[in-house]
Amino acid sequence: MTEQRPAMQPAVPLDAPAVDSVAPFYPPVRGSREEARTPLLLAAVLAPILVATFFLSPAGKLNWLLEVGPGLAGMMALAATFRRFPMSRWVYVCVFLHILVLTYGGYYTYALTPLGNWVRDALELSRNPYDRLGHFVQGFFPAFIIREVLLRSTPLRRGGWLNFLTGSVALAISAFYELLEWWAALALDPAGGDAFLGTQGDIWDAQWDMFLALCGAVLAMLLFGRAHLRSVERLVTRARVTST
Repeated sequence: MTEQRPAMQPAVPLDAPAVDSVAPFYPPVRGSREEARTPLLLAAVLAPILVATFFLSPAGKLNWLLEVGPGLAGMMALAATFRRFPMSRWVYVCVFLHILVLTYGGYYTYALTPLGNWVRDALELSRNPYDRLGHFVQGFFPAFIIREVLLRSTPLRRGGWLNFLTGSVALAISAFYELLEWWAALALDPAGGDAFLGTQGDIWDAQWDMFLALCGAVLAMLLFGRAHLRSVERLVTRARVTST
């Protein structure tokens, strides 16, 4: 009578998820000349605007650099990673619009922008609201970059966790920016620091800024999430056609 041995157990559980189910949904995309056309065109439009506002800013070159510098750093990061991780055209247009908002605020300082003064007077507000717009778009436009990176480089899919993490990262970036503003103000003279912070006497200015950035990120996903996804899908389709 032979002894029956227990059946060998597979090294990987049978109910383990397949590799495809946890890999990023979108395949890798490499930068190409075709994909470079849109960001290069937008950069060509921005270049003279940036140069002119830097040299002619009534608020001074230092304030311009403090306000516009983070946007320029973001542009350089996108350029440096373009060949191995080009973004959708939707993202590049959003970056273009965001830089315009930053440049206008950096040219005058946010508290003294003519557009903000007009809104203040027209709506009988107690302060120039342009800095509120600046922090709203600080969450609105970067949300698409955050969302696209998560979609294309992690196993996350469309839905609650993707939106939650996108909003959380946007809020974290806004909070870190408030720390940068604080450190910059400490390094400047009192007048320069006050102009850069642009609190306009509001003791809750930093909290408002972070809240508005979160609102911007949430509205970006609610209003334009599908349009952004279509742009990502077109990017992947173009890359697939080019490679065949």
